[in-house]
Amino acid sequence: MAGGCFVLSVTVERHIALHHATGYAFRTQAMRLRSFARYAEPQGDHFVRASTALAWTAEGTTAGARFRRLQAVRRFARLVRAEDARHEVPPPGGFGPRAARRAPYIFTPNEISALLEAASDLGPPGSLRPETYATLFGLVAATGLRISEALALGLGDINDSGLVIRETKFRKSRLVPLHATVRRALVEYLVDREEHAGTENAVFVSVRRTRLRYSAVGHAFRMIVRTLAIRQDLGTPRPRIHDLRHYAESRIMPTCRGDRPCLCGLGRQSELLNSA
Repeated sequence: MAGGCFVLSVTVERHIALHHATGYAFRTQAMRLRSFARYAEPQGDHFVRASTALAWTAEGTTAGARFRRLQAVRRFARLVRAEDARHEVPPPGGFGPRAARRAPYIFTPNEISALLEAASDLGPPGSLRPETYATLFGLVAATGLRISEALALGLGDINDSGLVIRETKFRKSRLVPLHATVRRALVEYLVDREEHAGTENAVFVSVRRTRLRYSAVGHAFRMIVRTLAIRQDLGTPRPRIHDLRHYAESRIMPTCRGDRPCLCGLGRQSELLNSA
């Protein structure tokens, strides 16, 4: 490396900073480009080399991962080549066509009801955990929030107009209005939460009184889905936690049944029974 300077890393960081300055989150892309720079620089590459880029891309563990790696480095190379022609743009399609995107699993109302009831039966007994998970899963299914957005909610993000979702995927904030029954179920959860959460500001908290972690939520969701044997057909993948948000998108007209708290989202049909 000339003068000990990691030229490619510097170029990558400038590229990332430019995207951040123009309002893009650019988190995953930044991670991939930094990974590429760490791979290329020990080989003496100051600039993007097509052969190195293809070798790094080939280390992706799946066809989808390889496709995304190649796309990230190609976009980067095209932009920086405009400033310095020594950067090479890797050829497209070096690893075959893009793998087909997995179709989302659309839960039925009965499956959502069963999932929330199972969440309400989680242990440990006497803890807030069952109500936390039932409310979290119900809120995501009713509103279409991303799990990460729901977990990022703070107490100050709930107001009379709905939920304030801050720093979303595209680094913009938005307001998510709540159906009256969604608000009622959320308020009931917050009342019970006061006894368990201590000084933690997060809406959804763990038994340790800290913000609930994505990994813990994913584990609980997979456990419940396996227990309920929810899947499209035998041999097909089980639903992912992100599929919960597609339930709200698949509903059109709001309906509620019975006298139990119902989470109905944004004018879309949703029979989500909160049995907490």
